[in-house]
Amino acid sequence: MKFLRLGWAISLLVSSSLHGAEHLGWHASGKGGAVVAENPKAVAAGIELLEKGGNAVDAAVATMLVASIMDYGMFCIGAEVPFMIYDAKKKEVKTLSGLGGAPLSKDSIRWYYEHAIPEEGGIKAVPVPGAVGLFIDSLSVYGTVDFASVVAPALRILEGGGEGWYDALAETFRKLVEAERAREGTRVQNLQKARARFYTGDIADELVAYYKKAGGFLTKADLAAHRTLIEEPVMVEYRGYEVYKCGAWTQGPYLCQTLQILEGFDLKKMGHLSADYIHVLVEALKLGLADRDYYYGDPRFVSVPMKQLLSQTYGDLRRGLIDMGKASLEVRPGNPVAMKALADQPGKYRPGPGGTTTCVVADKWGNFVSATPSGNNPYNICGTLGVAHGNRLRSLNTTPGHPNRIEAGKRPRITLTPTLVLKDRAPVMAISVAGGRPAGPDNLELSAECDRIWNES
Repeated sequence: MKFLRLGWAISLLVSSSLHGAEHLGWHASGKGGAVVAENPKAVAAGIELLEKGGNAVDAAVATMLVASIMDYGMFCIGAEVPFMIYDAKKKEVKTLSGLGGAPLSKDSIRWYYEHAIPEEGGIKAVPVPGAVGLFIDSLSVYGTVDFASVVAPALRILEGGGEGWYDALAETFRKLVEAERAREGTRVQNLQKARARFYTGDIADELVAYYKKAGGFLTKADLAAHRTLIEEPVMVEYRGYEVYKCGAWTQGPYLCQTLQILEGFDLKKMGHLSADYIHVLVEALKLGLADRDYYYGDPRFVSVPMKQLLSQTYGDLRRGLIDMGKASLEVRPGNPVAMKALADQPGKYRPGPGGTTTCVVADKWGNFVSATPSGNNPYNICGTLGVAHGNRLRSLNTTPGHPNRIEAGKRPRITLTPTLVLKDRAPVMAISVAGGRPAGPDNLELSAECDRIWNES
């Protein structure tokens, strides 16, 4: 299996035999597995788990636990992770939502509509922390090892000293291991004991005390209600490839929409990175992103017309809006329900906060994981636990009737957007890059994906 440089500066460490010498560089291949991450220490943690017989999920969790330390500022332990897995045994793709929601209290939600969601972040912009639940629940459903094994590389780094919060976070990790080992049970039962200590036990009590003191809204009921949802991905076929993304609680489907628009262009004839090639990609992206901001939101709360948005008929309609001689300066959502190229009302640009790292893992059994751990600054840190939180509620809005408006328990529609690509039902590519504003890293994701497909077609 091969992993190439994906859109930005990442480190790739592959052990071809998983027993021999390791090579650190941009391009590598191997039969025993591969790990991609931003920081070499995070990559090394994933390789360590693969070498010990762990699978892709075990390695991915170990990688992201270290990333929460080494990539602090792009990700933190109290933030969020959209997670995709190709399960080689079941030959299927699933998504796991490591994303917490808004407070459950209606009084708290009323406050946002009266005062606005804090634009610069802060404790009132903190959703329920989702990463810890994602780590433990993904291990429970798809992993093979215990929490103690995956957290060991992160603990070694924390115990070596560094930032002021290292000691407190190390103690929090040790408490989770302690809960896991408290009584004899199955691997999954013991993992869930660790999870319970974080979301309903003494760690939850300490988090809630911090939220209250800092002026936040989250309560113990909010933490206890959190679940890692396992959901179906969205998918389109693009020139013989099956491109899978997370659902409308992320911006992922816009890429699938964009590919449906691009289906009608001969990109290869245009020439790689020619003026026409770049123009078409950018204009198609604009149309996909306009629909993102107009229609996407947590599917548990809003009805997103995903079938119509992803249909080739709608893609054909939207393609007709692209002028090869002129770049559009407008936000132009369409109407997929009525099958009209343009909606009755113009769209509005709604950028979200940034701050994201990356994690991609494949193992020798053919399992693939693509995850995009994130946590945008400024952080809100519970000093006694070393648990830092992002402020992802800033990705919601208070526009009446909008699908991404803030509601009790609702997940913010995030820009984080991992990708899995299959051909003939077998994985050929896993991609994880930052999401963000339409003029920013989103373009890198699409160009990375199209570059690979273009080169093979």
